[in-house]
Amino acid sequence: MRRLFLVATALALPACGGGSKPQAEAPRAAAEEAHARDSLILTTRAGAEVWFVAERPANDSSGAPCTERAMEIRWAGKATPIPLLYTGATPHLVNDTTIEAAIWLHCRPGNVYRVDLHTGRPVRVK
Repeated sequence: MRRLFLVATALALPACGGGSKPQAEAPRAAAEEAHARDSLILTTRAGAEVWFVAERPANDSSGAPCTERAMEIRWAGKATPIPLLYTGATPHLVNDTTIEAAIWLHCRPGNVYRVDLHTGRPVRVK
C-alpha cells in the first residue's frame, strides 16, 4: 500500500508543479511582447529616446477609425512615461531636452504640449 502511495505521489508531483512555472513566466512574456510592439519615434543628440508604447483605438465624428498612442522617454537606462498625452502624430524635437506634441481625442489634434525629456512632464503651450 505504501509503495502504491509513493508511486502515485511521484506521478502527481510533476503535474502539480508544472503549472507554476508558466504562470511565473506569463507576466514576463506579456511584458516582452508589449515591449516588442513599441516604436522608436526619435532620438536626441544627448541620447534620449522617445517611444510610442501604448495605444488606444478611436473613431472620428464620421466613424472612421484611428489609433492614438501614448509615449515614453528612455534615457540612461530609465523609462519615463509621458502621462495623459495620447497623440496620433509624431512629435517634433524642440531641443535636446524638449519635444512638442499635440494631444489627440477622437482622431483629431487638440492642444499642443511641450514635454520635458528629463521628467516626462507635459506643459500646454497652445
